[in-house]
Amino acid sequence: MPFKRILTELVDAVPGATGAILADWEGEAVAQHALMDDYEIKIIGAHKGILLAHLKELQERLAGGAVLEAVITTAGVRAIVGPVGDDYSLVMTLERGAIPGRALIDFRSAVERLAKEIY
Repeated sequence: MPFKRILTELVDAVPGATGAILADWEGEAVAQHALMDDYEIKIIGAHKGILLAHLKELQERLAGGAVLEAVITTAGVRAIVGPVGDDYSLVMTLERGAIPGRALIDFRSAVERLAKEIY
């Protein structure tokens, strides 16, 4: 499946990446690759997808253009979440010390590749 390959390549390419998941509009996993438990990455993907939906709604109200991605930083980890077309989202998890700027380059490339496969 090309989705799994793209996610694996993303995680392997980004220093400090711990997982990536492609989720559908309901938060269900389509494909994932993680250095953690599969259940954990599925939960992260579902919850970050909900946050992305809220960010999209907020952005529509502010008329600031489409949300491309968001970097969420907590005390222990970082996550990058972004839409893949209108119906899917990509979430990548990173160790706290990972450099988000570097990760964003590969993340954006993965979004483009996934969108080509889906649409």
